[in-house]
Amino acid sequence: MAPRMTRPARRIPGARTTSRSAAHRPWTHDSGWAGEARSAASCAVLLSGLLLALDAATGRLGVGRALLWLGLGVLLFAVLTPPRVAAHGTVLVSRGPVRVRSVRLDRLVAVRRSDGIAPRLVLRDTSGGEVVLDPEVLVVNPALWRLVAAGARTSVDDGRLLCGATALRRLAERIDRETAEGVFKASGLE
Repeated sequence: MAPRMTRPARRIPGARTTSRSAAHRPWTHDSGWAGEARSAASCAVLLSGLLLALDAATGRLGVGRALLWLGLGVLLFAVLTPPRVAAHGTVLVSRGPVRVRSVRLDRLVAVRRSDGIAPRLVLRDTSGGEVVLDPEVLVVNPALWRLVAAGARTSVDDGRLLCGATALRRLAERIDRETAEGVFKASGLE
């Protein structure tokens, strides 16, 4: 019998895998990231276009000002584009415009939730890895949430996760509530 040919798993820089079987699991990505990136690009292009058109209409458009407005558009795109979140086995990776951050979900030591204008969930592992993400990413991506929840359960069972079980429990309750509401709406039982 001929050996079966498989394609090697795609490796994301900064991600660490723990076993040979983990290398063959597919990556789970944030399904809403592409739409948010397109929205950020649209805002950046719109702002740059409006500023260029305004300068052209008033007769003040020059090479320097055009480069300034284009640079402002690029900066706006970098600020508005959210980090891309992906998980693979027990590793959660957040890829921003400048840095790649990763955390081992089965070795979490702290989970913090900071509320405010932009709520954030901060996950920290035993090796000092830290990922900061919008909790909404986990709410709208059940596959990512399942990986985070499974890793957090492992960390709690091993006695590592001493700070943050309450934040995860509240997030789990919110996800369960929104999932139930979605099921009721889809079935017409609202």
